[in-house]
Amino acid sequence: MVQYIERAIIGKLLDVASKFPVVFLTGPRQSGKSTLLKTLFQNFEYVNLEEKDTRDFALGDPRGFLDSFKDRVIIDEAQRAPDLFSYIQAKVDDLQTPGKRR
Repeated sequence: MVQYIERAIIGKLLDVASKFPVVFLTGPRQSGKSTLLKTLFQNFEYVNLEEKDTRDFALGDPRGFLDSFKDRVIIDEAQRAPDLFSYIQAKVDDLQTPGKRR
């Protein structure tokens, strides 16, 4: 069982997530970022780019990778596929929907 720690950032994170189409959360390793996001956004799909096959998909076919998600997604370890950020920006610019994570 994962222990959840109350975080001061929760209110701000929920606020910006409701106003912006993409939110990037960064911090030190093993500080609970992924657990926090998965707890707050339970209805989001989750993908981890630490998994090589998933990362290879994101790097090799970024459009297909992003299109594989039905709606909102948490992309963990996104820094492992830095070129993906340009595709996320283009996709979000096309959607123009506040609070949409794709």
